[in-house]
Amino acid sequence: MTTTVMLCGVGGQGTILAADILAKTAAQSGLDVKLSEIHGMAQRGGSVTTIVRFGEKVFAPVTDPGEVDALVSFEMLEALRYAHFVKKGGRFFVNNEVIEPLSVAVGTLKLELDPLQKLNELGAELVDASRIAQNVGSPKSANIVLMGALSQALPFEEDVWREVITKRVPPKTLAANLEAFDLGAQSVRAQ
Repeated sequence: MTTTVMLCGVGGQGTILAADILAKTAAQSGLDVKLSEIHGMAQRGGSVTTIVRFGEKVFAPVTDPGEVDALVSFEMLEALRYAHFVKKGGRFFVNNEVIEPLSVAVGTLKLELDPLQKLNELGAELVDASRIAQNVGSPKSANIVLMGALSQALPFEEDVWREVITKRVPPKTLAANLEAFDLGAQSVRAQ
């Protein structure tokens, strides 16, 4: 059996680092792992998606709509863009932040939907990742908060997650990142 996780966000949110942490955690847990990244215009605030698949034997790093076991979105509009990939009964972790597209931000277009209402209808588990990251003193750690939330849906030992995070984040941010991970896990357990 293969587990498929899709991570999506906007360039600069740490989507690729989070996917790398997930992939390394799965590999360190003894599983075969395949990873696929789509950067788009990531450096200019464009969409970023990463697919991480793991299991006893994984043959391809891609997925189809309706096949994702867990979607982790770093902001609400990207969550809505990729919601159709989540399988029935799949998990849906979303940072409760909206990053407006440039055309909306400058007033050229108007956002026609209420992302929060739609995400609630889809059964998304909202995580206040940006606020949690800010509170631990590391605003860029929202990605690690979301990995903490995701950890509650996957069979990996907490010690493995923490070991991989320790190896992947800058030493000066380690304590804040580990706290962010713990608080992300707690935020989902409390729901």
